[in-house]
Amino acid sequence: MNQDIVIIGGGPAGLTAAYQLSKEGCRTTVLEKDDVVGGISRTVNYRGFRFDIGGHRFFTKIPEVQAVWNELLKDEFITRPRLSRIYYRNKFYQYPLKGFEVVRNLGPIDTVAVLASYAWTRAFPYKEEVNFEQWVSNRFGKKLYSMFFKTYTEKVWGIPCTEIGAEWAAQRIQGLSLATAVKNALLPARANGQVIKTLIDKFEYPRLGPGQMWERARDIVRERGHRVLMNREVVRINHAQGWIHSVTVADPDGRQEELPASQVISSMALADVIRFLSPAPPAEVLEAAHRLRYRDFLTVGLVVNQPKLFPDNWIYVHSPEVRLGRIQNFKNWSPEMVPDSSKSCLGLEYFVWEGNDLWTMPDEQLIELGAHELEKLGLVSRKDVCDGAVVRMRRAYPVYDGQYKSALATIRGYLQTLPNLQQVGRNGQHRYNNQDHSMMTSILAVENLFGAQHDVWNVNADQEYHETVERAQPRRLVQEELRKAA
Repeated sequence: MNQDIVIIGGGPAGLTAAYQLSKEGCRTTVLEKDDVVGGISRTVNYRGFRFDIGGHRFFTKIPEVQAVWNELLKDEFITRPRLSRIYYRNKFYQYPLKGFEVVRNLGPIDTVAVLASYAWTRAFPYKEEVNFEQWVSNRFGKKLYSMFFKTYTEKVWGIPCTEIGAEWAAQRIQGLSLATAVKNALLPARANGQVIKTLIDKFEYPRLGPGQMWERARDIVRERGHRVLMNREVVRINHAQGWIHSVTVADPDGRQEELPASQVISSMALADVIRFLSPAPPAEVLEAAHRLRYRDFLTVGLVVNQPKLFPDNWIYVHSPEVRLGRIQNFKNWSPEMVPDSSKSCLGLEYFVWEGNDLWTMPDEQLIELGAHELEKLGLVSRKDVCDGAVVRMRRAYPVYDGQYKSALATIRGYLQTLPNLQQVGRNGQHRYNNQDHSMMTSILAVENLFGAQHDVWNVNADQEYHETVERAQPRRLVQEELRKAA
C-alpha cells in the first residue's frame, strides 16, 4: 500500500493498471508524454467531429476486461453492426472472404485461375511457413494471396511480405482459409442445432468513441487521489543492484524531476525502455533494442458534405494505385461522432515511416491527397470534402520482421534482472495485441504486485482468435502455457 508505483504510458494498458491499483489505495503516478490519454485508442475532437486513430471495436472474450469496460462507462456503450469490406478493382469483397461473392466479382476466368492456384498449392505447399507469404499462400493459394493479401499487407508494414514473420499471419488470420470460406458459404457450421458464427457481426462501442473510455479512467484515477501527469517524457529509468529505484522525467520546458519508484509498470516501447535505462545495459542488449522496428501511422480526418456515404464501419483499400490503406466511416461507428447529421466524418489511414514524404507532408497537402484519392476510388467527390485535420502517431505498430524474435529474446532475458519492472501492452511487449489483451497484461501485472506469479508475456492474441465467439479464460490459458514450459 505504501509503495511508490510508477506507470509509464497513459494508453489502455497504463490506465488499466492505474485504475486497478486505485481500487487498492496504492500510491501511483502515471506518466504520459502526450497531452491526450488513450494512446492509439484516443478519440480526436476536431470542431465537434470525433475520429479515432484507427477503429477500435469493444469485443472481448476476457471477463476481467469486460468488467473493467462496464465499470468505467456503464450505460455509455452502444451496440453497433459490423461491416468491413475489401475494396479491390472497383468492387467490394466482404472480409473474411466469402466464396460465392469472390466468384461473382472475379468472373469465370479469374475464378478458374484462383481455384487452379489453390489446387496447385494444396498439392505442392510450402514445406516451411517462415514468412507471411508462405503462410497465406498455403491456405488461400498464391493467386488469391497476391490479390487480397499482398498489396494491403505491404502498405501496412512497408516491407515485402517475405520479410514479415508467419506468426503475424497466424495471429491475425487464424482459422481462415479458402476451403473454410467455401464450406461456410455452402454449409454453415452447426453445433447442437445452432449455427456457429465464425466472426462477430456486432460489437459494443462507446457513444463518443474509445477516447471516452480512457478520459473517464484518467478522471477516476485522479478523483481517487492518484497522479496522472501529462506532457511528461521519460529521460532515465534509474537502477542499481538489479532494482529500479526511480524514474526521471522532463516537462515541456525541459525541467527534470526524479520520481521514486519501488515498482514500475511500463507500456512504453520496449526499445525506448532499454535506451533510457541508467546505467546502460550491455552492448548486445542495446543492439537488440536497435533492431526492433516500429511502423508509424497517420490519420487524415475528413468532413464530407453528405449525410450518408457507404454502409461499412471500415474499408480495406487493396487498390495499388492509391497510398491510402484503410477508411473509417465514423458515423457508422456512432452517429454521435458527427455533430451535424447532414455531414459525415471519415478517417483515412496511411501507414508510414517517420520522416518519409507522407509523414513530413504539410497537413493541407495531406487533406488534399486524401480527398483526391477518395475521388479516384469513386467513393467521395472532391467537391464534397469541406474540412479536415491530421493526426500523426509514432510507433503505432511493432514490426514482426525476421529480426524481432531474436532481439526480443535478448531483451527479455536482460529484463529478468530487473524484477520490479513489468512490461505491458502492445509496444511494451512488442506484440500486435488488441486493446483487450493489452489491458489483460496490466490486470495480471497488478495482481503480481499483490503476490500472484503470472507471466504477463503469456497473454497474447495468438492464444485464441480474437474475433471468434467461443469464450476462453485467460488465466487458464496462462496456466496451460506455464505447464507446457515446465
